[in-house]
Amino acid sequence: MDHRAGNGGGAMSERIVVIEDALVVDAERPAGERLTVEIRGDRIHDVRQPGGTVPEGAVVIDGRGHTLMPGLIDAHFHAYASEFDVFGIDSSPTSFVALQASRKLGDALRRGFTTVRDVAGGDRGLRRAIERGVFDAPDYFYTGPALSQTGGHGDNHHPGVDSCAEHHHMGVVVDGPIEVRRTIRAFLRDGAHAIKVMASGGVASHSDPLHVSQFSLEELTAAVDEATRFGTYVTAHAYTSDAVQRAVAAGIAGIEHGNLIDEETIAMMAAAGTTLVPTLIAYEAMARRGAAVGMSEENRRKNAVVLEKGREATRLAADSGVRVGFGTDLMGDLDDEQLAGFRIHVEVLGTARAIVSATAVNADIMGLTDRGRIAVGLRADLVLYPGNVLQDPEVMWTEDAERLVLLAGRDVLSTAPAYARAG
Repeated sequence: MDHRAGNGGGAMSERIVVIEDALVVDAERPAGERLTVEIRGDRIHDVRQPGGTVPEGAVVIDGRGHTLMPGLIDAHFHAYASEFDVFGIDSSPTSFVALQASRKLGDALRRGFTTVRDVAGGDRGLRRAIERGVFDAPDYFYTGPALSQTGGHGDNHHPGVDSCAEHHHMGVVVDGPIEVRRTIRAFLRDGAHAIKVMASGGVASHSDPLHVSQFSLEELTAAVDEATRFGTYVTAHAYTSDAVQRAVAAGIAGIEHGNLIDEETIAMMAAAGTTLVPTLIAYEAMARRGAAVGMSEENRRKNAVVLEKGREATRLAADSGVRVGFGTDLMGDLDDEQLAGFRIHVEVLGTARAIVSATAVNADIMGLTDRGRIAVGLRADLVLYPGNVLQDPEVMWTEDAERLVLLAGRDVLSTAPAYARAG
């Protein structure tokens, strides 16, 4: 990748970047098309056929032999997952958890993730630090702590241990429609992008079997009512068909995980327009590294159950018309597996569908109309890779591979030796 700057251009002029003759791959061009993309400030100004004149003062990047894609979106991210055990997280000082979050977010951006949705954590302070440029991070959206019933997936109490954590960084216990409504109102007042509820048992929690459906239909419906009236949505952690069907009946917009759903449930989701965000890398990473990060034998047994079924459920859902996004759900030190998650997504869906899933579909799931595609007027969140990723996708999940990452038109990372950062 080389670049050249045109002549002229005042110091106060809007920054112009032109990426010439790259293979553009996005939802509108899943087979790829060679195009030139012009960026002015933080937006895509033009998408045109290669050739023609270059604006005076522009930074020009030779995109020949490279693929240009929208920035990746991780729709199931946990910035506050400073360690694997949720009780350990909730008993840690907020300062420690937030500093760990800054590292996780910076690493995600350098991998090409320009937007993340934190579903179980985050707060206005972390987002404010990002907006003020305290540290480099993707555009950050958060739900606040996930809502859990007593004894549910987000209840961090250990059975038989008489102790409680001081904080609720990732989950908060609420019981009954009144508590559900009050908590959601507080979260939305404090800037939450959406609401997450724990609608079934989980893998890493201590007291809830996978098969248990959680929250009453009345509680789930109350959550949807509060979020909808505010203009946002609810997404639900759920593994089993029963839990997912109850969530769909309540009007919940999206399902996180969904590993154990059957064909009837998938058909119900497709008919209702309910989306799915699978998190397949989480189970593969836990299978390989679970013992090292402190998973109990029972947690590892539960993980084996969902690991076996996850790929099949994701593929069937996508083939049946469910809008399938992409997420990672990596806790503690497992966050270095984020790009491996995209590899698995490619293995399950194929390269083109996986790219669209992690860009346009995730943007649609989050209700973000200004990103996820390469089109005039959208945010210039872009990643430039060497080669043709449709033919050789490995570069996308190779941690130290050459890539140029643009966040709102600003080049936040270039690992290409020939490309010098341009202000």
